[in-house]
Amino acid sequence: MCRVVDLKQAVLAKNDGAAQALRAELTSRGTTVVNMLSSPGSGKTALLERELLLAGERGVAVAALTADLATENDAVRLARSGAPVKQVLTDGLCHLEAVMLGRHLDGWLPEDTRLLFVENVGNLVCPASYDLGESLRVVLASVTEGEDKPLKYPTAFGLAQLVVVTKTDIAQAVEFDEAAFRANVERVNPGVEVVLTSARTGEGLGLLLDRAQAVGAGAAAHTPVMAGARAGTQGGGADGHEHSHGHDHDGHTHGPADGHDHGHGHTPRPSSPPAAAQAHTR
Repeated sequence: MCRVVDLKQAVLAKNDGAAQALRAELTSRGTTVVNMLSSPGSGKTALLERELLLAGERGVAVAALTADLATENDAVRLARSGAPVKQVLTDGLCHLEAVMLGRHLDGWLPEDTRLLFVENVGNLVCPASYDLGESLRVVLASVTEGEDKPLKYPTAFGLAQLVVVTKTDIAQAVEFDEAAFRANVERVNPGVEVVLTSARTGEGLGLLLDRAQAVGAGAAAHTPVMAGARAGTQGGGADGHEHSHGHDHDGHTHGPADGHDHGHGHTPRPSSPPAAAQAHTR
């Protein structure tokens, strides 16, 4: 009798194991990982630069790792904050994976780092399915992207532990409907906090840092309903992600060229809940 092996499930189950090990290792060192996801052009680099500067003023030991398909532009910008920064070029891969992150941290991340901000590759499809060993998962969306963004990318927003709206200084000009956006977030992720920010005016500056520090100090992060439901109902793997990348992700085509045939053509596979969330889903 032949046994069918789902390689997609196996790849993601392997990632989950690596993420759990990385989370345990970093937590034992007192380092909290913040995984930041967004579409390209959301303004997350600008906001992160301001947050890193503020962390320096507060005396918080932070570091940042930023991932892109090409160029080191974001690392150059973030390095202006004075924090340790590392650029990871993914060579076409549309997301980071736990093993990749661990490899890049080895020998680089300062031992006294309290907060590590990971600026994931700019898209809301592939990265949503990969646990990086984070303790806080943040999804960002600018006011220019439309109030229905959470409905278009339910896995990304549905697994967020904090939602950050950026570029609020131009909200009126683009007729951003805050109430509609919040309602759509609530539909896919009931109870998650939504904060408003502007890197230009300073609105909401420090909220991301505050939330990350709180989780690092032991506060429970928001537990997404999607994470708990899927962990208990999916079959096949430890958390049963279904995964198939058969389309374009915000401009980044992900297929055999990058060596991963995960195919997000149907229900995307959520990552394992971060450590703080796991305590509430088991």
